[in-house]
Amino acid sequence: MYEKTYPSKRFNLTLAFLQKHIPTTETILDLGVPNPFSKIMEDNGYTVKNTKGEDLDNDQSNLQSESYTVVTAFEIFEHLLNPYTILENVKADKLFISIPLRLWFSPAYRSKTDMWDRHYHEFEDWQLDWLLEKTGWKIIAREKFTHPVKKLGFRPLLRYFTPRYYMVYAEKIK
Repeated sequence: MYEKTYPSKRFNLTLAFLQKHIPTTETILDLGVPNPFSKIMEDNGYTVKNTKGEDLDNDQSNLQSESYTVVTAFEIFEHLLNPYTILENVKADKLFISIPLRLWFSPAYRSKTDMWDRHYHEFEDWQLDWLLEKTGWKIIAREKFTHPVKKLGFRPLLRYFTPRYYMVYAEKIK
């Protein structure tokens, strides 16, 4: 599917997880600017709107003003200081989140050149589950998967066996 240009394993699993739960008739608000995965969703028949690059910790106006039935947040919550506020302001009843999991053998990612490309949170699965529960969401489905890298060494070997990503489909509790 997306073998050459994209992180194929992650994108293929994420697309399959989305297609399993959401028909293409739904309108998606994808948190974050247009990106390779929002293009993949569009290529597979979904109507996708993105936020405009605003600091979502301070500005959730797009969550209130856009028309959408599903929110996706693929690898964005780890960059936010306050995902709680985002989850409270989502007006859709369906939510997809994927996050990188905190790994005991690797520190949180921090770019030395891009001040926005940093991970404030690297969750454990139970932490994201608890955040969703506290903000009125019920987890319907979840999946973890590994992220092997083509390098030699102890940490690359651990990446073959240790789940790196966690995906959740949740619905708003009425």
